[in-house]
Amino acid sequence: MTTSTEAPARSGLAAVAAAITVVLWASSFVAIRHVGTEISAGALSLARLGLGSIFLGALLLTRPRPAVRRWPTGRDRLPLIACGVLWFGVYNLALNEAERRLDAGTAAMLVHIAPLLIAVLAGLGLGEGFPRQLVIGGLVAFAGIVVIGTSTSNGRAETWGVVLCVVAAISYAVGVVTQKPLLSRLPAAEVTWLACTIGAIVCLPFTPALISDVRSADAATIWWIVYLAAFPTALGFTTWAFALRRTSAGRMGITVYAVPVVAILLAWLLLGETPTALALGGGALCLAGVAISRRAA
Repeated sequence: MTTSTEAPARSGLAAVAAAITVVLWASSFVAIRHVGTEISAGALSLARLGLGSIFLGALLLTRPRPAVRRWPTGRDRLPLIACGVLWFGVYNLALNEAERRLDAGTAAMLVHIAPLLIAVLAGLGLGEGFPRQLVIGGLVAFAGIVVIGTSTSNGRAETWGVVLCVVAAISYAVGVVTQKPLLSRLPAAEVTWLACTIGAIVCLPFTPALISDVRSADAATIWWIVYLAAFPTALGFTTWAFALRRTSAGRMGITVYAVPVVAILLAWLLLGETPTALALGGGALCLAGVAISRRAA
């Protein structure tokens, strides 16, 4: 039984872990934007996921071995493959390519319509229905996408960048929905490692491009790639799982809304990028739509 003094301590640790996750995931948008000037989208995806799989595997080896080890069974394979292909493979490819066209802050705002899409998929596939708040939130978020699509930090419309961010958000949302039943049967860290490994396998066709890009890249770019794999990927997902085990899923879902805000601040500090007022307004509409939809939970 948890004592009255242990509960606040666990809550505090969860808050710290959630804050670390937000900062790391926000920093990934800035790192991708920076590295994308030298490393192509497919090559960056392969490098990040390949190294991330290695780091996550190393983390698993350092954990205490459970008395009974659970491995995926036949019914787990399809959702696990879908999670790995979509959430890790397609998501990274689409986001990396999008950030060659959009600034980091705008991309972060667009991608974070994913919680709203998850709610829609739950309504369609899990029988949760479509409450009024969800419908209103969807319309508001869609209006935000349209607004962002008309302007970026350089003042020019980048339609393909917006489309790719929406593809990334959809892939993320579908990946999360397919992951949900796995987490009830398998450890979260194990599922994350397997999904990351599957994503890396999907990106193997980009091996020649990675070799070519790395040969011409400078040392700082290589270290940024290592950072993406070790921190936003391996450590970020680990701190997320730690916090999720110690708080409600709803509270953790709200937490990710801070990612675009932190990403914009980091992009301004490190890259000198600031989305236009119109893009910021569109991002605010996207996040407002997601917040409105969450009220239905």
